[in-house]
Amino acid sequence: MIFIVNPISGTQGKKAILKWIDERLDRTLYEYEVVKTEYAGHATEIAANAVKEGIDIVVAIGGDGTINETARSLIHTNTALGIIPCGSGNGLARHLRIPMDPKAAIDILNENYQIQMDYGKINNIPFFCTCGVGFDAFVSLKFADSGKRGLLTYLENTLHESLTYQPETYEIENEEGTVRHKAFLIACGNASQYGNNAYITPQASLTDGLMDVTILEPFTVLDVPSLSFQLFNKTIDQNSRIKTMRAKKIKIHRNKPGVFHYDGDPIMGNEDLEVEIVPHGLNVITSSKKKEGTETANFLQLITEYFSGLKPKGEEFLAKRQSHLFELNRTLLRKLSKKG
Repeated sequence: MIFIVNPISGTQGKKAILKWIDERLDRTLYEYEVVKTEYAGHATEIAANAVKEGIDIVVAIGGDGTINETARSLIHTNTALGIIPCGSGNGLARHLRIPMDPKAAIDILNENYQIQMDYGKINNIPFFCTCGVGFDAFVSLKFADSGKRGLLTYLENTLHESLTYQPETYEIENEEGTVRHKAFLIACGNASQYGNNAYITPQASLTDGLMDVTILEPFTVLDVPSLSFQLFNKTIDQNSRIKTMRAKKIKIHRNKPGVFHYDGDPIMGNEDLEVEIVPHGLNVITSSKKKEGTETANFLQLITEYFSGLKPKGEEFLAKRQSHLFELNRTLLRKLSKKG
């Protein structure tokens, strides 16, 4: 087993994780090595070399970006992907029911329960969680340039940019024909969520050979509360502003070149985008247990408590920013009300 560590991903340090690996990993099952990435794309090279050397499992320690870099070298090989999530969103890990607690994630590695999952390609770039165009890609670009990581940074960028973002018109072609939508965003999900339990394609499966497509049409300020609630309550597909489809392959045409994202990483592209799902292309370690009950750290509850002036349970970083973000929220809501 090789552990690939991205020292700068996410919001927490990695020294403690490496210590817990040394303490908890089952040495009767695994010999292991730790390799730190030094530049963008390095994880892809490390994982490719691991495949050549016949390594059984490559574990990505980081967020969805590190996982993407690692997994793209493991597709259609006998080497499996393992994950210790410590990124900003951890969308794929959450869908796979891998605990956010690194110690518990190491225990999942010891179980070594593997499945063959699908992966996607957007303009031949692999993705494993989600990809898309529109507002989510635009915010990903702003987030990448912000110099800070974490949930609050993403929330601030989202709130600010939503005030001025203009929806675009798209043509979406699949095997059934072509439809035209003016849309705030188009999200293509192999997995069900962006991360942080934001379920943009709540019915998506990693093993059905299909992508779930969510099209968010233009909305007003009056739609924001229900959209926000349903996004984190796994019911956004029931909103009247949402259109959905399921397909193996789609083509998206837009009026001009612009940004799109794959697993949260933004990149510029031309007017035409091709998105497809490749079935059963990656061996991945996941939890063998069925998901029970609700998420242990329900995002919606945290935000509700946060804006109610309460201290969120288990989220000290939110409490430290309470006064700042509360004022930001009030200011933005006033502006949104004037726009409406």
